Amino acid sequence: MMGMRLDHLSYAAGPDGLASTTQRIGGLLGRDFTDGGVHPRFGTRNMIMPLADGTYLEIVEVLDHPASDKAPFGQAVRARSALGGGWLGWVVAVDDITTVEKRLGREAATGNRYRPDGTELRWKQIGVNGLIADPQLPFFIEWDIPAELHPSAGADGRFSLACLEIAGDPQRVSEWLGETVEAPLEDVKVEWVAPHGTPGIIAAQFQTPNGLVRI
Repeated sequence: MMGMRLDHLSYAAGPDGLASTTQRIGGLLGRDFTDGGVHPRFGTRNMIMPLADGTYLEIVEVLDHPASDKAPFGQAVRARSALGGGWLGWVVAVDDITTVEKRLGREAATGNRYRPDGTELRWKQIGVNGLIADPQLPFFIEWDIPAELHPSAGADGRFSLACLEIAGDPQRVSEWLGETVEAPLEDVKVEWVAPHGTPGIIAAQFQTPNGLVRI
Protein backbone atom coordinates (compact mmCIF):
# COMPACT_ATOMS: atom_id res chain seq x y z
CA MET A 1 0.00 0.00 0.00
CA MET A 2 1.38 3.40 -0.88
CA GLY A 3 0.92 6.48 1.27
CA MET A 4 -2.14 8.49 0.27
CA ARG A 5 -3.75 11.45 1.91
CA LEU A 6 -6.19 14.18 1.11
CA ASP A 7 -4.09 17.04 -0.28
CA HIS A 8 -6.61 19.71 -1.22
CA LEU A 9 -10.08 20.60 -2.46
CA SER A 10 -10.49 22.50 -5.67
CA TYR A 11 -13.30 24.99 -6.33
CA ALA A 12 -13.82 26.62 -9.73
CA ALA A 13 -14.48 30.37 -9.84
CA GLY A 14 -17.88 31.47 -11.07
CA PRO A 15 -18.61 33.77 -14.02
CA ASP A 16 -17.91 36.77 -11.77
CA GLY A 17 -14.25 35.73 -11.69
CA LEU A 18 -11.62 34.67 -9.19
CA ALA A 19 -11.57 37.80 -7.02
CA SER A 20 -15.35 37.83 -6.44
CA THR A 21 -15.61 34.09 -5.83
CA THR A 22 -12.69 34.22 -3.40
CA GLN A 23 -14.16 37.19 -1.56
CA ARG A 24 -17.54 35.44 -1.24
CA ILE A 25 -16.13 32.15 0.08
CA GLY A 26 -13.54 33.88 2.26
CA GLY A 27 -16.40 35.94 3.70
CA LEU A 28 -18.41 32.81 4.52
CA LEU A 29 -15.41 31.17 6.19
CA GLY A 30 -14.26 34.34 7.93
CA ARG A 31 -10.73 34.24 6.54
CA ASP A 32 -8.85 35.68 3.57
CA PHE A 33 -7.27 33.65 0.79
CA THR A 34 -3.72 34.26 -0.41
CA ASP A 35 -2.64 34.57 -4.03
CA GLY A 36 -1.28 31.22 -5.20
CA GLY A 37 -0.03 32.36 -8.59
CA VAL A 38 -0.32 31.14 -12.19
CA HIS A 39 -0.04 27.55 -13.50
CA PRO A 40 1.61 28.22 -16.89
CA ARG A 41 1.25 24.64 -18.17
CA PHE A 42 -2.47 24.45 -17.39
CA GLY A 43 -3.56 28.00 -18.23
CA THR A 44 -5.02 28.53 -14.76
CA ARG A 45 -4.30 30.48 -11.58
CA ASN A 46 -5.42 30.02 -8.00
CA MET A 47 -6.00 31.53 -4.57
CA ILE A 48 -5.29 29.43 -1.49
CA MET A 49 -6.46 28.97 2.08
CA PRO A 50 -4.28 26.63 4.21
CA LEU A 51 -6.24 24.28 6.48
CA ALA A 52 -5.27 22.05 9.40
CA ASP A 53 -3.99 18.48 8.84
CA GLY A 54 -1.80 19.33 5.84
CA THR A 55 -4.69 20.16 3.52
CA TYR A 56 -5.81 23.35 1.82
CA LEU A 57 -8.62 24.85 -0.19
CA GLU A 58 -7.93 26.34 -3.62
CA ILE A 59 -10.15 28.46 -5.79
CA VAL A 60 -9.03 28.25 -9.38
CA GLU A 61 -9.78 30.24 -12.53
CA VAL A 62 -8.99 29.55 -16.16
CA LEU A 63 -6.92 32.17 -18.00
CA ASP A 64 -7.36 33.33 -21.55
CA HIS A 65 -4.36 31.25 -22.54
CA PRO A 66 -3.81 28.53 -25.19
CA ALA A 67 -2.65 26.04 -22.51
CA SER A 68 -6.11 26.08 -20.93
CA ASP A 69 -7.61 24.59 -24.12
CA LYS A 70 -5.02 21.80 -24.33
CA ALA A 71 -4.43 20.80 -20.71
CA PRO A 72 -7.09 18.58 -19.12
CA PHE A 73 -6.94 20.61 -15.89
CA GLY A 74 -7.63 23.85 -17.81
CA GLN A 75 -10.49 22.15 -19.65
CA ALA A 76 -11.98 20.89 -16.37
CA VAL A 77 -11.84 24.33 -14.75
CA ARG A 78 -13.30 26.03 -17.84
CA ALA A 79 -16.19 23.55 -18.00
CA ARG A 80 -17.03 23.96 -14.29
CA SER A 81 -16.84 27.75 -14.43
CA ALA A 82 -19.08 27.75 -17.51
CA LEU A 83 -21.70 25.91 -15.42
CA GLY A 84 -21.58 28.77 -12.89
CA GLY A 85 -18.55 27.63 -10.88
CA GLY A 86 -18.52 25.36 -7.86
CA TRP A 87 -16.71 22.28 -6.59
CA LEU A 88 -14.29 20.89 -9.13
CA GLY A 89 -13.00 17.97 -7.09
CA TRP A 90 -10.71 16.59 -4.45
CA VAL A 91 -7.06 15.77 -4.80
CA VAL A 92 -5.07 12.94 -3.23
CA ALA A 93 -1.33 13.26 -2.56
CA VAL A 94 0.74 10.12 -3.10
CA ASP A 95 4.35 9.33 -2.20
CA ASP A 96 5.06 7.67 -5.54
CA ILE A 97 3.00 8.64 -8.57
CA THR A 98 4.64 5.97 -10.76
CA THR A 99 2.39 3.40 -9.04
CA VAL A 100 -0.64 5.34 -10.30
CA GLU A 101 0.92 5.81 -13.76
CA LYS A 102 1.31 2.04 -14.07
CA ARG A 103 -2.24 1.42 -12.94
CA LEU A 104 -3.81 4.01 -15.26
CA GLY A 105 -1.45 3.17 -18.12
CA ARG A 106 -0.28 6.72 -18.82
CA GLU A 107 2.21 9.31 -17.68
CA ALA A 108 1.64 12.05 -15.15
CA ALA A 109 1.70 15.69 -16.28
CA THR A 110 4.26 18.02 -14.76
CA GLY A 111 2.82 21.08 -13.07
CA ASN A 112 4.36 24.21 -11.63
CA ARG A 113 3.39 27.63 -10.44
CA TYR A 114 5.20 30.69 -9.20
CA ARG A 115 4.01 32.29 -6.01
CA PRO A 116 3.89 36.10 -6.01
CA ASP A 117 7.20 36.10 -4.09
CA GLY A 118 8.82 34.23 -7.00
CA THR A 119 9.08 30.83 -5.28
CA GLU A 120 8.43 28.02 -7.75
CA LEU A 121 6.30 25.06 -6.65
CA ARG A 122 6.59 21.85 -8.69
CA TRP A 123 4.56 18.66 -8.79
CA LYS A 124 3.27 15.87 -10.99
CA GLN A 125 -0.42 15.13 -11.40
CA ILE A 126 -2.48 12.43 -13.07
CA GLY A 127 -6.14 11.48 -13.30
CA VAL A 128 -7.79 14.76 -14.32
CA ASN A 129 -9.37 13.01 -17.32
CA GLY A 130 -10.95 10.60 -14.83
CA LEU A 131 -12.42 13.54 -12.92
CA ILE A 132 -13.75 15.07 -16.16
CA ALA A 133 -15.47 11.78 -17.05
CA ASP A 134 -16.70 11.08 -13.50
CA PRO A 135 -16.41 14.05 -11.10
CA GLN A 136 -16.65 11.92 -7.94
CA LEU A 137 -13.13 10.64 -8.70
CA PRO A 138 -10.16 12.51 -7.24
CA PHE A 139 -6.97 13.12 -9.17
CA PHE A 140 -3.49 12.39 -7.84
CA ILE A 141 -0.55 14.66 -7.07
CA GLU A 142 3.04 14.05 -6.05
CA TRP A 143 4.77 17.19 -4.77
CA ASP A 144 8.38 17.89 -5.64
CA ILE A 145 9.03 20.50 -2.93
CA PRO A 146 10.20 20.63 0.68
CA ALA A 147 7.36 20.20 3.19
CA GLU A 148 7.58 23.81 4.36
CA LEU A 149 6.62 25.03 0.87
CA HIS A 150 3.44 22.93 0.73
CA PRO A 151 0.40 25.24 0.32
CA SER A 152 -0.96 24.06 3.68
CA ALA A 153 2.05 25.59 5.46
CA GLY A 154 1.19 28.36 7.89
CA ALA A 155 -2.32 27.04 8.50
CA ASP A 156 -4.36 28.50 11.33
CA GLY A 157 -5.33 25.35 13.26
CA ARG A 158 -8.82 26.75 13.91
CA PHE A 159 -9.78 26.19 10.25
CA SER A 160 -10.17 22.60 9.11
CA LEU A 161 -12.18 20.40 6.79
CA ALA A 162 -14.86 18.68 8.88
CA CYS A 163 -16.92 16.78 6.31
CA LEU A 164 -17.12 16.13 2.58
CA GLU A 165 -20.48 15.41 0.99
CA ILE A 166 -19.95 13.44 -2.21
CA ALA A 167 -22.59 12.22 -4.64
CA GLY A 168 -21.12 8.94 -5.74
CA ASP A 169 -20.20 5.38 -4.97
CA PRO A 170 -17.39 4.65 -2.48
CA GLN A 171 -16.79 1.31 -4.21
CA ARG A 172 -16.16 3.04 -7.56
CA VAL A 173 -13.80 5.53 -5.92
CA SER A 174 -11.95 2.74 -4.09
CA GLU A 175 -11.38 0.93 -7.41
CA TRP A 176 -10.00 4.16 -8.90
CA LEU A 177 -7.67 4.71 -5.93
CA GLY A 178 -6.46 1.12 -6.02
CA GLU A 179 -7.25 0.82 -2.32
CA THR A 180 -10.12 1.60 -0.01
CA VAL A 181 -11.33 5.17 -0.14
CA GLU A 182 -10.96 5.37 3.65
CA ALA A 183 -7.16 5.55 3.23
CA PRO A 184 -6.83 9.15 2.00
CA LEU A 185 -9.91 10.32 3.88
CA GLU A 186 -9.25 8.79 7.29
CA ASP A 187 -9.22 12.21 9.01
CA VAL A 188 -12.27 13.49 7.17
CA LYS A 189 -15.87 12.50 7.62
CA VAL A 190 -17.45 11.68 4.27
CA GLU A 191 -21.15 11.48 3.58
CA TRP A 192 -21.83 9.49 0.42
CA VAL A 193 -25.07 10.32 -1.34
CA ALA A 194 -26.51 8.35 -4.26
CA PRO A 195 -26.07 10.63 -7.29
CA HIS A 196 -29.21 12.22 -8.71
CA GLY A 197 -27.72 13.84 -11.77
CA THR A 198 -24.00 14.55 -11.84
CA PRO A 199 -21.72 12.80 -9.33
CA GLY A 200 -19.06 14.76 -7.46
CA ILE A 201 -18.62 16.95 -4.39
CA ILE A 202 -21.97 18.40 -3.30
CA ALA A 203 -20.63 20.40 -0.37
CA ALA A 204 -17.77 20.69 2.08
CA GLN A 205 -18.18 21.56 5.73
CA PHE A 206 -15.43 23.55 7.41
CA GLN A 207 -14.75 24.00 11.09
CA THR A 208 -14.07 27.69 11.78
CA PRO A 209 -13.82 29.86 14.92
CA ASN A 210 -17.42 30.90 14.13
CA GLY A 211 -18.66 27.31 13.99
CA LEU A 212 -19.36 24.94 11.13
CA VAL A 213 -19.70 26.48 7.66
CA ARG A 214 -21.13 24.50 4.73
CA ILE A 215 -20.15 25.52 1.20
